[in-house]
Amino acid sequence: MSVKLLKSGIIVSSMTLLSRVLGLIRDMVVANLMGAGAAADVFFFANKIPNFLRRLFAEGAFAQAFVPVLSEVQKKEDEQQLRLFIARVAGTLGTFVLLVTLIGVIGSPVLAALFGTGWFLAYLSDEPDGAKFELAALMLKITFPYLFFITLTGLSGAILNTLNRFAVAAFTPVLLNVCIISAAIWLSPRLDEPALGLAWGVFFGGIVQLLFQLPFLRRTGLLVKPRWGWRDEKVSKVRRLMIPALFGVSVSQINLLLDTLIASFLVTGSISWLYYSDRLLEFPLGLFGIAIATVILPALSRNHVSAHSHQFRANMDWALRMVCILGIPASAGLIVLAEPLLTVLFVRGEFGANDARMASYSLMAYGSGLLSFMLVKVFAPGFFSRQDTRTPVRYGIWAMASNMLFNIVLAIPFGYVGLAIATAMSATLNAFLLYQKLHRLDVYKVDADSLWFIGRVMLATAVMVGCLWAMMPASGSWTAWTLGEQVSQLSILIGLGVVSLAVAAVVLGIRPQDLNRQPNLP
Repeated sequence: MSVKLLKSGIIVSSMTLLSRVLGLIRDMVVANLMGAGAAADVFFFANKIPNFLRRLFAEGAFAQAFVPVLSEVQKKEDEQQLRLFIARVAGTLGTFVLLVTLIGVIGSPVLAALFGTGWFLAYLSDEPDGAKFELAALMLKITFPYLFFITLTGLSGAILNTLNRFAVAAFTPVLLNVCIISAAIWLSPRLDEPALGLAWGVFFGGIVQLLFQLPFLRRTGLLVKPRWGWRDEKVSKVRRLMIPALFGVSVSQINLLLDTLIASFLVTGSISWLYYSDRLLEFPLGLFGIAIATVILPALSRNHVSAHSHQFRANMDWALRMVCILGIPASAGLIVLAEPLLTVLFVRGEFGANDARMASYSLMAYGSGLLSFMLVKVFAPGFFSRQDTRTPVRYGIWAMASNMLFNIVLAIPFGYVGLAIATAMSATLNAFLLYQKLHRLDVYKVDADSLWFIGRVMLATAVMVGCLWAMMPASGSWTAWTLGEQVSQLSILIGLGVVSLAVAAVVLGIRPQDLNRQPNLP
């Protein structure tokens, strides 16, 4: 099973890599167009709110609740009942999200005031930053409908993933990046406010993603006409699982919104610096953490339905080892290479060297929590696959409350960097609580072999960091070089990091078979 999961993980990671690369290109285009100024702050703000809800209604809480029930129906019912279940889920979810979307479009000024309080207060006081509030309210009217289209796209993707057709859903985000890049190049320069062009790119990106997936869903025979099914027993089960999962999955997203709220009171550029650093964090998180979580949830759900507890533990162990061997070096690499990465990727046009330096501080802070973010993605499916959504919610609320406290304590002395530190700390707390509960329930325990494996990965990573520090040019050198020289030097450093990590791993006895073993079971 671990080999099969690895193959599925490679497929998802490959498609995700393509999406993330285009995402970086998109961010480079946006940085060149708007830098880290007021308009950039507003666009990232207006894009963040519907994306927050997307994590709830699309691939986030909905998927965590829907996939286990879908796996159960697929195993125990005939195809007619499976199609009826999907039709009723699509009709019920689609109707509800359509209402939420309409409310969001109509109430965009309220949302802008709620999550951009600093701008709203400036608007009431006739201060210059008040223009950000007006632009944010307008831009939300354009970006919010994205929620409706991407939710239906998420439903389609969840069905395809359950059928082990991971490539389609993993490739789909590429189309959103293409739409935003196209809008930035051809539409934004023709508008008085270029940021509005980017907002329209998000709008059309939602439509294109949905239209792309429908033919693939049709080939499976599961493209059905939506039907209202609020009182359907299976739909009610998804709803019961989803409601608490909304809180559990949304913790990190709520934390980011809280960061945005506090950042609206800070110096102009704070939201943009946090955004660009978060985007680089999302690259390994999506490439490794989310990809592994995507393939592990259907497998764990099938293990639970079939009562294969040994295989359940083996799959959890595989997922843990994968995120550690990928996440620990990635975390260290982001911290060490934070400023060079941001400089090479974004310093051009309106985005200056000072912006790269400021964003690097928050990237280092976010990077310290990368492994924790990944572990949450692994441990939470251990509960969701067992149709237990309440436990992750309880710990998620604790983590969110701690994040609010950390924000208050750290934002005053460290500003926007303190917000990133607080987010990383709360993710670490969340991962610890989830694992502790899995351990207490005897669902999954990290054995001595896995601990030794993780220890060797950490030693290999330490060797990599030492080599990178030894070869790192002085900070001021990067801005003095041409883009070609920057890319060449960064490529050398990344190559050195990969080679030193691989050599150290071989010397320490880390082998591919370490990722394909059965845990020691009682």
